Amino acid sequence: MAIAAGRHPAWLPQGAFRPVGSRRVLVRGSGPLVDTVVAEVAGACARHGGTARHLPGPAASGPAASGEGGDLVLALVPGATELGTEGFALTRGDGRVLVEAAAGAGLLYGLFHVVRLGEGAFTGPAGDGTGARGRVTERHRPAYDRRMLDHWDNVDVHPVMGQVERGYAGGSLFWQAGRLRPDLSPVRDYARLLAACGVNAVAVNNVNVHRTEARLLTDRLADVAAIAAQLRPYGVRTHLSVSFAAPMLLGGLPTADPLDPAVRAWWAEATRGVYAAIPDFGGYVVKADSEGQPGPFAYGRTHADGANLLGEVLAPHGGVVHWRAFVYDHRQDWRDRRTDRANAAYDHFAPLDGAFHEAVVLQVKHGPMDFQPREPVSPVIGAMPRTRLAVELQVTQEYTGQQRHLVHLAPMWSQVLAFRFGTAPDTSVARSAGGLVGVSNVGDDPFWTGHPLAQANLYAFGRLAWDPQADPATVLGEWIDLTFPGAAGTGADADLRATVHAMMDRSWLTYEKYTAPLGVGWMVTPGDHYGPAVDGYEYSPWGTYHFADRDGVGVDRTVATGTGNAGRYPHPWSATYEALDTCPDELLLFFHHVPYGHVLHSGRTVIQHIYDTHVEGVEEVEATVRAWRRPGVAEAVGADVHARVLERLREQVRSAREWRDQVMTYFFRKSGVPDAHGRAIP
Repeated sequence: MAIAAGRHPAWLPQGAFRPVGSRRVLVRGSGPLVDTVVAEVAGACARHGGTARHLPGPAASGPAASGEGGDLVLALVPGATELGTEGFALTRGDGRVLVEAAAGAGLLYGLFHVVRLGEGAFTGPAGDGTGARGRVTERHRPAYDRRMLDHWDNVDVHPVMGQVERGYAGGSLFWQAGRLRPDLSPVRDYARLLAACGVNAVAVNNVNVHRTEARLLTDRLADVAAIAAQLRPYGVRTHLSVSFAAPMLLGGLPTADPLDPAVRAWWAEATRGVYAAIPDFGGYVVKADSEGQPGPFAYGRTHADGANLLGEVLAPHGGVVHWRAFVYDHRQDWRDRRTDRANAAYDHFAPLDGAFHEAVVLQVKHGPMDFQPREPVSPVIGAMPRTRLAVELQVTQEYTGQQRHLVHLAPMWSQVLAFRFGTAPDTSVARSAGGLVGVSNVGDDPFWTGHPLAQANLYAFGRLAWDPQADPATVLGEWIDLTFPGAAGTGADADLRATVHAMMDRSWLTYEKYTAPLGVGWMVTPGDHYGPAVDGYEYSPWGTYHFADRDGVGVDRTVATGTGNAGRYPHPWSATYEALDTCPDELLLFFHHVPYGHVLHSGRTVIQHIYDTHVEGVEEVEATVRAWRRPGVAEAVGADVHARVLERLREQVRSAREWRDQVMTYFFRKSGVPDAHGRAIP
């Protein structure tokens, strides 16, 4: 198998399959996903000179089970139930590799793991745990059963948001100007990339469900089934965003009250129709009572009432509903300093812990606001131990440079997942969650993600959804080695690995330096959210304020004098965030309004920190451009990739300088405090 011509192969170039395709490979087992494994192996061997054999029967014992009969054996072993349906065991040594799995999905993930290891699978160190005859065995199993990407793709081109809301990689893979795309082969290529990094579910339309998109549930269900047919061969289940008001929009009912018997009957019948067309359908995604979307509040019902209705009709079919917790007042009076958007999800949902059906997954944004470059972890995640939760991350870079800026997000996500609400390991975000959901950054752009290096964010999302404890730098190294196969070797190509690491490892922190300081967030151009506008949302109804005045800056979210958000966190974090002397510098302005002369733990004043970091951030971006222009980089990555990245880096330099100048000028004029280093402020 290979990515279609005209589209970048991302982390599955043909060269990545050379270590597999140049050897003797045996596949044992039967089933649709095993057929995919066979096709992958056969294609690789045809390109690289190896041999591929397929024995349909499962391997219970004998040569295949012991790893004999080939350099690489991929064997279905139905009795290996300890691996689950997606896990696999990898045994290697003496130049041979055995992958065993209880189901086809595990065998597929095992194959892609061998591809990820490259030549090292056959020649490198095997890891821990001793197997038979001195060989070593590793067991791999995903942390979460559902590792999902939400596409904010519109069927019709929205007059404001376009074909893909908050999309920065061209049009939709699925939809084009009101219709299903006539060629869905890129969708299969996409599913292949997702399987190779561990993603197993995709929601194919925007959570803001408009009139045309609502019809995907009924008379346009065949379009969804066509997409599902392309995703299915790689073990990716299809999900659909639906409107809470669907019984009225599509069924002609006078109400969408979740406790109304006619409404419940309508949803049950519609859901039976979905499963008749798509037997492996994953479930629904719902945005309700949020930013104008209809919901149960209109009927005096709770979000548990609304979500449970859908959970009950999905459960008999094995589906779930992802019910988003992004609910807040988007018509706030900016003069009201007690109402706090950061409190909204907690106040709406935490009291409902334990009230949700087992087929309901509450989908919670990782921070209490909206995917800012720096936020505390949402207190909702630690407050609902009796509710199934999925943590939502934003892979598309709405507030982190929109794939025009190089911002590697895995270090931020890793910090979020490792955050502990208490002292015990099982209080971490990763352990509190039952799944991970990302807002996809993919479109019909030839490089998939607009900025070629933004592919690393998509890859990292999948890998962290499989293993939340994975090291971000290691994951980035995997992506580099797969995407640019020469980088794993020696000599000039190997220098590329160090160069890309130097550009990307700290790029999130670089972006943070030249944008909104110390966790206060926002300061972006209203509407499109690109570029600086320090007061852009300051006097708006969206609850997105920094409250800068002549004396200081920041939002007072303390219990003592502010909105009380710090008190939504359990001990010890409530006390940590409440007190100025213990609040982390990077979140200071999220929790506190402080004078410009307040001294940070770093020893700098707030105003000097703002000046220094904005200068440093621009300098770091300029250094990134110089690194990309070093001799040999263009040859190592290809002229097309090099040119596109260089174009984006030039825009990042321009934008970073604009951020620096606007933010430094704004705060100089507000505070009247000059830069201690005597630098000119525009």
